[in-house]
Amino acid sequence: MIDRLPPLTALRAFEAAARHMSFARAADELNVTPAALSFQIKSLEEHFGAPLFRRLNRAVELTEAGKALAPGTTDAFQMLQAAWRAAGRTVDTGVITITAGPAFTAKWLAPRLFDFAQSHPEIELRFAASLRLMDFERDDIDIAIRFGFGGDDGSNLYSEKIVGEWFTPMMHPDLAARFPTPESLLKAPLLHSDDIAWLRPACDWTAWFRVNGLELGEIHGARFSQADHAIDAAQAGAGVVLGRITLTDRALRDRRLVAPFKTAISTDAHFRVLCQKGSEEKPQFKAFLEWLRVETCKMRDHGQGRHMVRADEVGG
Repeated sequence: MIDRLPPLTALRAFEAAARHMSFARAADELNVTPAALSFQIKSLEEHFGAPLFRRLNRAVELTEAGKALAPGTTDAFQMLQAAWRAAGRTVDTGVITITAGPAFTAKWLAPRLFDFAQSHPEIELRFAASLRLMDFERDDIDIAIRFGFGGDDGSNLYSEKIVGEWFTPMMHPDLAARFPTPESLLKAPLLHSDDIAWLRPACDWTAWFRVNGLELGEIHGARFSQADHAIDAAQAGAGVVLGRITLTDRALRDRRLVAPFKTAISTDAHFRVLCQKGSEEKPQFKAFLEWLRVETCKMRDHGQGRHMVRADEVGG
């Protein structure tokens, strides 16, 4: 064996074959023939001076040398791909890829896309609606918008709180006359959104009724795994939802929903925007962040005249 590295194509063939443990599947992935892939691996073994695979009857397995080589080659190619994408983002100033939760994407970002496009026709926004943790380099993400209490912001990240969250009963206008008081809501069809069940202290119907001096008793009503589905049901007149202001702003402005009660529950959980430190100074990032600040400020008028009770002040 010599220290000089072999050709990159041979290492790429080995990495794919070791990952799939199949020459045929590796050849399909790399869009080459099995014979061509086998030739590349053979040349790599000749360069190395020892076998890297054991060829069995209908399968292959790594030798000890192959097992030692495989993890490093996989890591190296992943790092190379990440570096290539990162380099591409330095010259592609017209595209921003954003990840946000499905409900926030559907109810807050999507309805405002036209406004952003009108103001910044030179910038193209791309969205990845997901709640899973993202890696900015591995997942080719520029900006993440996340809801929570914070605490996952590393030293290499820029983090900025963009808007807080509060909850109050919301319903179709036709239902407002039927349920004019907090007491009347005890008999209303209540809609529940389970995607905020992790909030502590809880921001749910039990807490809201307790703030109003009432006990819900047995919990009833339809349950939804996603907040946007619960909101859609409320807009259709199916019941009353304990609406999140960030997700219902447009529906309230358009009178598709009304929020007739003054009492609301606020939480320390909030939406924040994250990106790699230094990226916030790039022109396209600065434009998007400033747009976010302006748009979120517009929601403040919904809170005027309301009695805000912090979730940690609700007796249990």
